[in-house]
Amino acid sequence: MESIDTELAAQIRNDIILGTYNEEERLSEARLSDKHNVSRTPVRLALRMLEHEGLIRRSQGRGYYVNAPKVADIFQAVQVRGHLESLAARLMAQSPGRHNILPNLENAIDEIDKLVNAGKMDDASLRLMQKQNAYFHKTILQNCGNEYVGFTCSRISHLPMLEAGSMVFDQQVLSTQEGIERSLFRLRLGNSQHKVIFEAIQSGDAVRAEGVMREHSNTMVEYIKVFEKRNDELTIKDLIGYSGLSVTSAQETTE
Repeated sequence: MESIDTELAAQIRNDIILGTYNEEERLSEARLSDKHNVSRTPVRLALRMLEHEGLIRRSQGRGYYVNAPKVADIFQAVQVRGHLESLAARLMAQSPGRHNILPNLENAIDEIDKLVNAGKMDDASLRLMQKQNAYFHKTILQNCGNEYVGFTCSRISHLPMLEAGSMVFDQQVLSTQEGIERSLFRLRLGNSQHKVIFEAIQSGDAVRAEGVMREHSNTMVEYIKVFEKRNDELTIKDLIGYSGLSVTSAQETTE
């Protein structure tokens, strides 16, 4: 079970990202303690966590000010994660012990193939695809031999669209058979890239593993650009919708 301060940090983080608090709004230990009906100690610890994440900043006196993420921040963070994932793929391809991990990657690829071939795009199937996609990406991050790669990714994973292996689909697109077929094609393409990455790691081709993973990971960057072109008023709430586990009203994307 998570500690009280960790749970509290998650609640406050969610409020900040969803816009419950205004930008530059002052947060005090006393105010949050009363709101969440807890003592000031877990509040103090939770605020320190959020300060390290950059979601709040300490005021010159007592308390903190809200420093909510903006769409531009998410765009930059996605680029960083893309570079980290490509580095992880390169390092794993160079690792002598990579063959012990390869069966796990291959199993995730096979499971995604089975789900895609079944042709179902219901919520349960999408969640299973999400789970296997996340497992593929996290396995590489966690077994690349450099703990700071996965650690750095985890530090930004609380932001919308930044969880490793996230996938998003458009509810309107999935309401038609044509849309379902287009989404399935995109999933097949994404899993084909997984296979190329797997083969490159298996053969020890670090350059190819890095290059394909960079292209694969940066797909999310391209979709953010698409979203920006479609709607000049794109908000953090939009991105939260795009990165939700359930089917959302966003342009479908796969990672």
